[in-house]
Amino acid sequence: MKSLPLLISLLTLTSLVGAEQVGSVNTKFKMLGPNDKIVVEVFDDPDIAGVSCYLSRAKTGGMSGAFGIAEDTSDASISCRQIGPIKLPKKVMEGDEGGEEVFKKRTSLVFKSMQVVRFYDKRRNVLIYLTYSDKVIEGSPKNSISVVPILPMPGPGQSGSGNQTEGS
Repeated sequence: MKSLPLLISLLTLTSLVGAEQVGSVNTKFKMLGPNDKIVVEVFDDPDIAGVSCYLSRAKTGGMSGAFGIAEDTSDASISCRQIGPIKLPKKVMEGDEGGEEVFKKRTSLVFKSMQVVRFYDKRRNVLIYLTYSDKVIEGSPKNSISVVPILPMPGPGQSGSGNQTEGS
């Protein structure tokens, strides 16, 4: 029993790594504990410098939310943008059709998480980011996508000459 508070603390800390909270708005007043809210967070793609993704998601308040045992709803939205030059690693250019998980956040004590998976569409030269929620037994069909066209971003005094890949 003494290890339960430690486990809850560790699970809470691991969910904070990788995303930075930008802001939030209250959506429902709770007499005890924090209010329900919509949280806006940002994370950088761990494999592709120059891409940041903004997530908005529901966060359950109340006493269960305060203690980290509430289950958040599956409502989320994503918007990703090119914020600098993009150099695609070979592993992204040769990625499989199943995509690659680039972000994951726990949305219940144990069984539910929100994920962001990245796909690369070589024909159109774009990155696609899909966010969805899943559970151990069943997931949710609620999802959102964002598409980032890979465009040249010239530096100071440069004219820009097209897409860049690692090794070129």
